[in-house]
Amino acid sequence: MFRSRAKEEKAQAADKALVTDSTQTRHPEAPKGRPTPKRSEAQTQRRSVANTPTSRKEAAKRQRDERRAALEKQRQALAGGDERYLPARDKGPVRKFARDFIDSRFNVAEFFLPMAVVILVLSMVQVGALQNIALLLWLVVIVLIVLDSVVTSVRLKKRLAERFPDDNRRGAVAYALMRSLQMRRLRLPKPQVKRGERP
Repeated sequence: MFRSRAKEEKAQAADKALVTDSTQTRHPEAPKGRPTPKRSEAQTQRRSVANTPTSRKEAAKRQRDERRAALEKQRQALAGGDERYLPARDKGPVRKFARDFIDSRFNVAEFFLPMAVVILVLSMVQVGALQNIALLLWLVVIVLIVLDSVVTSVRLKKRLAERFPDDNRRGAVAYALMRSLQMRRLRLPKPQVKRGERP
């Protein structure tokens, strides 16, 4: 009753300290509040800590190696047709069907490059008749490519609608037409079907 205010404050502070100490200290046999990690998990964690790069140079080297390995996997996938490692533009059943559809038939556009070389040589010869033939060939080739592309795109659209009614078919026809412009042996991913084989 006659205690001074300073003594009362000291007593309150001591009580608070006791309360906080009792909450902070833990009995050795009391539960930790989290499960003990398995040995395999602990080892994996230690390995990941050990494998983290220590310098920027080491991190850049590791990143380069990872990129190189990913590109190598992608190159092998383009050669063998492994769906897992193909680039995003080539992935999926719709794109695979479009590739097989183009690879299974003859396309006028795939012969454009050799025909263009022949026409160019003919146009350089200083003979009027040959230059006229070269000009006519240009027109014939362009008309044939356009007609073949239109027929191919109509047929492919129809087949895709039948085969994949619920899938996203956007861009598949343009993808197939771009593939038809390449010579068969230069196409990537490599053709997985023979000519005349129905996809």
